[in-house]
Amino acid sequence: MSLDTNPIYAAPDDWRAYSGVLSRRVFAFLIDYLLVGALWIPAAIFVFFFGIITLGFGWLLYPILFFVVAGLYFGLSLAGPSQATPGMRAMGVAMVRLDGRKIDFVTAIAHLALFWILNSVLTPLILLAGLFIEKSRLVHDLLLGTAAVRTA
Repeated sequence: MSLDTNPIYAAPDDWRAYSGVLSRRVFAFLIDYLLVGALWIPAAIFVFFFGIITLGFGWLLYPILFFVVAGLYFGLSLAGPSQATPGMRAMGVAMVRLDGRKIDFVTAIAHLALFWILNSVLTPLILLAGLFIEKSRLVHDLLLGTAAVRTA
């Protein structure tokens, strides 16, 4: 395993890279979940026809379909070359690891899962933590060693 020393993936030390990140993340979240909802519709149609072909067994995918679509959406986009979801790119934010390595698919899925778990337990404290923690990091960012930085 080799370390990627691309400076895009390293967390910057300049405070301006983290200025306004928390509000940008909120708007990126809204954009991303609108896109996940839009992607869920064709996935639900596919599962409907898949259920017909499999004599009803495919319909057992419906309870987890949103989680599958959201997991693939966030996992593939955060692990991609831009290290950001489409909503994050629209808001000028990217996710970086503090150790300088790229975010991989497993880390992206863990980031999403921890966000869902902590958000269900700590709402709205999960966002309030970003006001007091250095670099506007949220609780799940602390646990995974990641940070959101401005790209624009």
